Amino acid sequence: MSKIQSIRGMNDILPEQTPLWQYIERTAARLLAAYGYQEIRFPILEQTELFQRSIGAVTDIVEKEMYTFDDRNGDSLTLRPEGTAGCVRACEQNGLLFNQIQRLWYTGPMFRHERPQKGRLRQFHQIGVEAFGMIGPDIDAELIFLTARLWRSLGVADNVTLELNSIGSAAARAEFRAALINYLQPFAAQLDEDSQRRLHSNPLRILDSKDENTRKILLDAPSFGDYLDAESRAHFEHLCALLAAGGVRYTINPALVRGLDYYGKTVFEWTTDKLGAQATVCAGGRYDGLVEQLGGKSTPAFGFGIGIERLCLLLEACGQLPMDIVAAPQVYIVAAGERAERQGVVLAEILRDRLPQLRLVTNCGGGSFKSQFKKADKSGAVLALIIGDQEADNGTVNIKWLRDEHREQQTVLQIAVVDAIAQALQLTIAQ
Repeated sequence: MSKIQSIRGMNDILPEQTPLWQYIERTAARLLAAYGYQEIRFPILEQTELFQRSIGAVTDIVEKEMYTFDDRNGDSLTLRPEGTAGCVRACEQNGLLFNQIQRLWYTGPMFRHERPQKGRLRQFHQIGVEAFGMIGPDIDAELIFLTARLWRSLGVADNVTLELNSIGSAAARAEFRAALINYLQPFAAQLDEDSQRRLHSNPLRILDSKDENTRKILLDAPSFGDYLDAESRAHFEHLCALLAAGGVRYTINPALVRGLDYYGKTVFEWTTDKLGAQATVCAGGRYDGLVEQLGGKSTPAFGFGIGIERLCLLLEACGQLPMDIVAAPQVYIVAAGERAERQGVVLAEILRDRLPQLRLVTNCGGGSFKSQFKKADKSGAVLALIIGDQEADNGTVNIKWLRDEHREQQTVLQIAVVDAIAQALQLTIAQ
């Protein structure tokens, strides 16, 4: 019988990989809490209409990439391709938005049916941050400052670049859209296939084309800056001033647009040259119209998403993998013999009660002293507590240093082992 394999582009995260993920998630969670953001959790499965109405029916995500199916009731459901729409739905449904300020974050898997490649998977994971109820550029700046601080915390600040743009109001985008179509129409046959398809349905995405010939055509295209409305221009200039005051360097990229229809005014990306074609590590912007678009009251909002897979690759590429994120056990209990095994189990629980910070592993499954010592050494433990039937009968434990051959093995009474371990490892005994 053939073995069942994982779905292409939906990868397992193995035990040797999870400590890095936990380190990134832990670092981000601490930082977000320090800025006053609270975690929200919502389903990975939503009604398909949620994404059609929010992301845009003519976007690549909705047209080609969503995992959509009918359930047993005939309802169309979709695995979430991004987090913002689900977060808005959850907040609106639970009365968290109207006349309120919310600072929220979430993490978890997203799903898009794309061609799998390094840093771009069909099941990928994001840390998402959303701020609701604040209309000024100060919240835009706060979240950009937060991301800059995260890069410093992770040691990759010198390897990422902030790109900014403003895509203005809906009216300004409509005017620019018409001018861009008018300019590109004579070159339609020379555009790459994706750009030809987008010319009338989503022309702003052509600005983000990676095709060399299309990019040459775009050199003389209309500039969004010439169509920017006065309010958006003032908002953007104020944001730039705040970033300059806070010491965050940035590049204004007039071609920067986002692939989701709900964005307006500020958009931004943090990019790197360390990951090849998958250069974007974090991206987001302002989406003041989305809540109202999904049936709620008008609510200003700003947010971003960080790709965890890409961030893992970036830390690896920059040599910033922490050496101590895999915490080896400090103590390994070696117990051979029926009475010794019973005593070892009891002693392990006593140690865990009295030394809550202790990392302790007990040998399970039996085996000779020799085989158990091999496991103890492989575990990376500092100390081995050795119990045989003789030690179980006379109430003693042998303590052996596994990483320091110059220290002699010592024998202590079991009633004194807590004090001995606390002293050896400089741990605090719980009262």
